[in-house]
Amino acid sequence: MTTPTTVDPDLVEMMSAVFVAYRDQKEPDADTATWDPILWSHLTDLGLTRLTGPEESGGSGAGWLEAAELLRTAAANGVRIPLAEHDLLAGWLLDTAGLPADDARRTVCLLDHTGTAHRVPWAAQSDKIVTVWRDTHTYVVADIETNMLTITPDANIAGEPRDTVTIDSAHSGNPIADAVVDQLLLRGALIRAVQTSAALDRILDLSITHTTERTQFGRPLAKFQAIQNLVADIAAEAALTRAATEAALNEAVRTDWSAPNLDVLVAVARSCAGHAASTVVRNAHQVHGAIGTTREHRLHEFTQPALAWRSEFGSLHHWDDMLTTASITAGRQNLWCLVTA
Repeated sequence: MTTPTTVDPDLVEMMSAVFVAYRDQKEPDADTATWDPILWSHLTDLGLTRLTGPEESGGSGAGWLEAAELLRTAAANGVRIPLAEHDLLAGWLLDTAGLPADDARRTVCLLDHTGTAHRVPWAAQSDKIVTVWRDTHTYVVADIETNMLTITPDANIAGEPRDTVTIDSAHSGNPIADAVVDQLLLRGALIRAVQTSAALDRILDLSITHTTERTQFGRPLAKFQAIQNLVADIAAEAALTRAATEAALNEAVRTDWSAPNLDVLVAVARSCAGHAASTVVRNAHQVHGAIGTTREHRLHEFTQPALAWRSEFGSLHHWDDMLTTASITAGRQNLWCLVTA
């Protein structure tokens, strides 16, 4: 059976229509980093909040390609809502651990040895948190109600909830293999690459529109060579990020997350996205000038998340260090195979 590489255009159009309609009713400077219950209910009715969940447990039975398109569409419209955390991470962990799922809103966290997890997405706004911790010789997972945990609210630079979670009492959990935890972190990393790539593409669109429509000294900004160079660099970095992210995503889908080089492909995607975010954000704000720093202009809805997401599920330094280690390990004889595999 051949793994599909495209998503049903009708599904893509439906996803886009939902987020466009939602964003159009918001003021330009409205807070878009809240878990909107009305939007969530609408997405649930459409089968999008558990898009990849098994049909027998109430999901839609779709795959990662469809989920990635959903994430891209939300990010491209400046809608921040934890679809990935709820479905691709928490929902997947429940299914993997053999735990039942219900209609509760969920996120996921991995506790450290002190029983604490930092920068947990959307924890305070969740009903339950699928919690993973090390119990003696194995990892365990439990679906814990948020009111049974201590939550300290915080946020990233884009204003998205990134809270501290502490477990206060003993809980039992279902054991999972170490490989499941490794894949959890890899899934989260790829999710942020997909979202960042969509944000960079949207920044490119805004920059092209601005430089085409805005005039200076009697001609459009796009006619100035310096502006052309800035926008060209944005386009190149966005394209590189998109290509690297799609390569990792397609390999994950093709091999059902079992490819031996998948961690390297995800590292490439995250490294490209992280370095690209610096260039794209800097150039875009130079292109837009003062208007690009205002709350009324939508540029910040994409530049701030692009910078915030690059440090989640592994920092830029972490992914660069992983690539460096992989290259040194491969050596001169195998470096080309590592690059082209």
